[in-house]
Amino acid sequence: MDAMDVQYSRQYVQAAADMGDWAQIEPLFDELDRRPLETAEQFQQWLLDQSDLEACIQEEGTRRRVAMTCQTDDPAKEKAHLHFLEQIEPKCKPRWQKLQERYVASPIRAELPMPRYFVYDRSTTAAVKLFREKNVPLQTEDDKLDQQYKKLCAAMTVQYDGREQTLQQMGKYQRDPDRTVREKTWVLVAERRLQDRDKIDAIFDQLVRIRQQIAKNADYENFRDYQFQAYQRFDYGPKDCMAFHDAIEKIVVPARRALQEQRRKSLGVDRLRPWDVLVDTRNRPALKPFQAIPEFCEKTAKVFHRLDPELGRQFDAMIEAKWLDLDSRKGKAPGGYQSTFDEHRHPFIFMNAVGLHSDVMTLLHEGGHAFHAIACRSEPLIAYRHYGMEMAEVSSMGMEMLALDYLDEFYKGDDLIRAKREQFEDTLMIFPWIATIDAFQHWIYLHPNHTPEERTKAWLELQDRFGGIEDWSGYETAKGALWHRQLHLFSVPFYYIEYGIAQVGALQLWQNAKRDPRKALAQYKAAQALGGSRPLPELWQAAGLKFDFGAATLRPLIEAVQAELARLPE
Repeated sequence: MDAMDVQYSRQYVQAAADMGDWAQIEPLFDELDRRPLETAEQFQQWLLDQSDLEACIQEEGTRRRVAMTCQTDDPAKEKAHLHFLEQIEPKCKPRWQKLQERYVASPIRAELPMPRYFVYDRSTTAAVKLFREKNVPLQTEDDKLDQQYKKLCAAMTVQYDGREQTLQQMGKYQRDPDRTVREKTWVLVAERRLQDRDKIDAIFDQLVRIRQQIAKNADYENFRDYQFQAYQRFDYGPKDCMAFHDAIEKIVVPARRALQEQRRKSLGVDRLRPWDVLVDTRNRPALKPFQAIPEFCEKTAKVFHRLDPELGRQFDAMIEAKWLDLDSRKGKAPGGYQSTFDEHRHPFIFMNAVGLHSDVMTLLHEGGHAFHAIACRSEPLIAYRHYGMEMAEVSSMGMEMLALDYLDEFYKGDDLIRAKREQFEDTLMIFPWIATIDAFQHWIYLHPNHTPEERTKAWLELQDRFGGIEDWSGYETAKGALWHRQLHLFSVPFYYIEYGIAQVGALQLWQNAKRDPRKALAQYKAAQALGGSRPLPELWQAAGLKFDFGAATLRPLIEAVQAELARLPE
């Protein structure tokens, strides 16, 4: 039986219970609080019932958040999402904490079978130590400010080519062979973003202030150190991230700048401007992988079927069930993500596709996340149906690399070479950007009382350290506000270094697949099936990867990327 054929239903929560109504949720917490726990069997059933309750509540919140991001200008959907943020989540958090404290204090805990419960035990113990009830309303305010940021960005449009277009839709013009078109559209977008610069800065100032208070309430000197604990980064710390920044600066930045100098010469321009970094170097029109969303889904499904028939069937099921929202439209939140509906244990993919090659890679990326969620959906504990972001992003970035040999479903001839080359070029581009965003976050939260002017100065210094050779003359203000577009800074602080770590894993997976594609794919799927049930280094090991992102591991991988680019003609 295929993993997608299994239907899951509530085991502890009543079928008709409304998880958006606290009056119906509270008695379930009360029963779990009162329940006698005298044997290991009772204790494990108690954990399973907690898991069922958490899955039901999480799914309700996810449904409302997804509905809101799909249509941020719908007052009813915004109201429903805010109700959950304000009336459900804040009331649940202290109740979860109480159950976790009971878990930690219980003598039966010592009777749980190991290593089955090792990760759960370590995680729960850490969460209990970190929790402060007075942080609950602050975290709610953080969520509401994040929603304001997303709503602000979703409302950004410009008039061009006779119609109103979202900023995501404007992205396709940056690949237009006409340099005048590229410059005009780039300036339009940059100026539109700057119209809301003060509002976005104000939102971010409030977020920094709230997050610093959250850290202090939990007895941490700064939010950086607090958030590393909140993310339960047991296997690496800030010093490792700093060393990774240094490795990227020494190994990847020179390679990136050399690639851009090659681009400048190929384009025949005296200066590489910000609107010159995406266009084809031979001035060919942008790749056009699809015209409409149904065609997009059909071609992507063929890629997955050729890679692995089981994954293909899973993607088919997602299309049939309408677990995808892929097109870009006014009022839709920016970006892309994959969420899991935890009660029914199925994935959902959100995107803003406009017909670009980047859309193809985004759907392959989010598809990797979706397959991960499906692979471990039979796991009884919701805690193990989720996993560290350092492993989650290996699934997504790894899928991008595994699917490269099947991009002929979208492209033929020179276009296929262009698509593959673009993927490897993007690899050299993304590492420095990841280092920039992560180093920026370290600076921000180690200097929580900074002014907007100091923040801009720090950002520009990091641009000098990790940036490319683009000439921003005349657009220095736009360069100083470039970080506004990175939603992770607003929505999930310190969640970005994982992309760099995972890219190291994805490149290892790519190298493994070149040697033995069947074995690499089998290991990839085996690791996904473990969910979050094992420590991070063991999950990487199961995938055939070494959990290390130091210079010694990074250098040969970047050299392999450079060799691939040398093999692929421009």
